[in-house]
Amino acid sequence: MTTETMRHVEHRPGGAAECLKLVEGPIPEPGPHDVLVRVAYAGINRPDVFQRSGSYPPPPDASPLLGLEVSGEIVALGTEVSGWKLGDQVCALTPGGGYAEYCVAPAEHCLPVPEGLSLLEAAALPETYFTVWSNVFERGGLQPGEIFLVHGGSSGIGLTAIQLAKQFGATVLTTVGNSEKAEACVRAGADRVINYHEEDFVEAVAQATDGNGVNVILDMVGGDYIPRNVKSLAVEGRLVQIAFLKGSRVELDTSPVMRKRLTFTGSTLRPRSREEKADIAKALHDKVWPLLDQGLCHPVIHATFPLEEVAEAHRLMESSRHIGKIMLKVEP
Repeated sequence: MTTETMRHVEHRPGGAAECLKLVEGPIPEPGPHDVLVRVAYAGINRPDVFQRSGSYPPPPDASPLLGLEVSGEIVALGTEVSGWKLGDQVCALTPGGGYAEYCVAPAEHCLPVPEGLSLLEAAALPETYFTVWSNVFERGGLQPGEIFLVHGGSSGIGLTAIQLAKQFGATVLTTVGNSEKAEACVRAGADRVINYHEEDFVEAVAQATDGNGVNVILDMVGGDYIPRNVKSLAVEGRLVQIAFLKGSRVELDTSPVMRKRLTFTGSTLRPRSREEKADIAKALHDKVWPLLDQGLCHPVIHATFPLEEVAEAHRLMESSRHIGKIMLKVEP
């Protein structure tokens, strides 16, 4: 490297999107088990918006900068890193710091750029694929032949969940807010799309399953969706919660949990240990990356903004008008 400083996005003290500023600062140093990535692209995710607004502080050992996924070229290696070399192109789940020209990532949280995908497309993978794999398949235990419901099907998480669930043999139902988003979900492989402005999803699920319910639900809405999800689950069904866009407090009759022997679980990705994330990365490399290499799954990108327009990118995320991922172009 020929420079000692980099451009990065700062958001202190936090607030509305206007607080995001492009500034100069020092390039971070990789630890013994880390790599330093010259960032080509970074993904924008809902947790970034929450962190910027002050409602989702980063873990104590994480970068204070926004950005949980990047793609680019490895330009420095920690002293204990093996399996990667200088010049390798990777995508990586990061502990923050992705909205920058250089970003440190744990070496074991990096994955190769899948065959046929660009660096832009690769940067759209880590956050959604880590989240979907760990919640739908590991926590939710989705099996071939089961019926899966994902809310917010046109989001980056939703479109990833639809594609992976179909590839692993499930029937997929999803909810969306308009016809354009419904069409995107059908293209991704959804078997039944429910427009929640026109249908009650509980009734639609009952109709689609002959009253039996679905086996697994992935929900990021929360609020009044929670008791409705419980109604929509089959016997031995699993509800996996990954966010609460409508709030986490709700009045719930828990008797169906006992009667139908339900499991209500959930997780957030960022606080999980380095070792747990490494295990997810290995599972993705072994079981999901071959699907990406073959073109059987692919990221859906709605819009890409230059780093200088990061505030506009955040406004789009907050509007929920997007279908798929919102990306930042970091490289010149």
